[in-house]
Amino acid sequence: MMLKPPGREPDFDPNATPPDPPIHYAEQALLSALLLEPHRREAIGPLGPEHFSRPLHGAVFAAIVALTPPAPAIHAREPVWLASILSHAGPTTPALTPSYLHTLIACTSMPEHAAEYAGMIRADHARRSVRVHAELLIQAACDPTLPDPAAVALARADTLTALIDNLSSRFSPHPGSLPRTPSAGSPGRDTDEETTSEEQVLLSTVTARPGSLPTMRWLQAEDFAVPVHRRLFRCLTSLAHRGAPVDQVTVLWEAQRQGIFTEAITARDVLEMLATPAGSAHHWGEQVLRRSLLHSAHTAGLRIQAYAEDRTNTPHQLITGSRRALAELTAVRVRWHRATSPTPATPPRSRAPATARTGPRTPGTVPATARASR
Repeated sequence: MMLKPPGREPDFDPNATPPDPPIHYAEQALLSALLLEPHRREAIGPLGPEHFSRPLHGAVFAAIVALTPPAPAIHAREPVWLASILSHAGPTTPALTPSYLHTLIACTSMPEHAAEYAGMIRADHARRSVRVHAELLIQAACDPTLPDPAAVALARADTLTALIDNLSSRFSPHPGSLPRTPSAGSPGRDTDEETTSEEQVLLSTVTARPGSLPTMRWLQAEDFAVPVHRRLFRCLTSLAHRGAPVDQVTVLWEAQRQGIFTEAITARDVLEMLATPAGSAHHWGEQVLRRSLLHSAHTAGLRIQAYAEDRTNTPHQLITGSRRALAELTAVRVRWHRATSPTPATPPRSRAPATARTGPRTPGTVPATARASR
């Protein structure tokens, strides 16, 4: 069953492209089954050209679903089906040649397993889709040139969450739903000069004006990038929680009680950290929390990326691991929303209509309002 070669040769040999096992062979097996027995396409479930890892395979599949197969008798004796597919996909897909269609047909496959091959393709497409969106989340969390990195990162996290929810409706759960991938861990925090300076200003401002602490319950010690700053913030919150006075000296005493002082961190060092109050504590707290939010987004993206790159994970394991990683980001996001959402104005209290004050009535008299209503 030979086809007339096209007028031009492809720029490259598709067989020379390193395959991506095992999905490469699953795609070949499915296309082989549909080329040999076109009626199998009715039983493979929802599948589109975009699900294929190679554009060449997607183009062949697009032609298969777009064209009407020939009658079985004609298909058995003439290469009408292959010629139609080549004519449909060839003009836009230079890599598609008659020889590659024959290569697909020659692939060892069982046409009756077409539905299983299609399931493999859907599963690998889900893995690739999650990986792409995880990479976009990482990019947003690490790009300082964005006008509002936090808003972009949260928008991409929403898109990734929607994808995970959509995939969960397509792939059924099974025992052993946790990913087998070792945790990617948390990336190191950025402790550059700007970050260190803003955290120190926040600690100084809160120490000088401790009344701001009750209004900043959305900020936690873990949000600080510099370890000693986290411990000093715990000192501040501990004093405030006990109702103890807060100033440089009481913070210094609490720092001693919590074992902060070492050869590298002395009492004088701590006093210097607390000596530069400026501006609004709420403003500096938002800066610290924003960095913590981006760090959480970066961490979630790296973990989901690791799950998606591990081919041993099933779609359900990928879904479960991704949801856990996004849940940790959501916890920080809730606090970010509390910090940045404007406080709703308190509606004015409704007052009861004023009642005319009248002096004591003498027996037998009737109030003026009652006389007017008669």
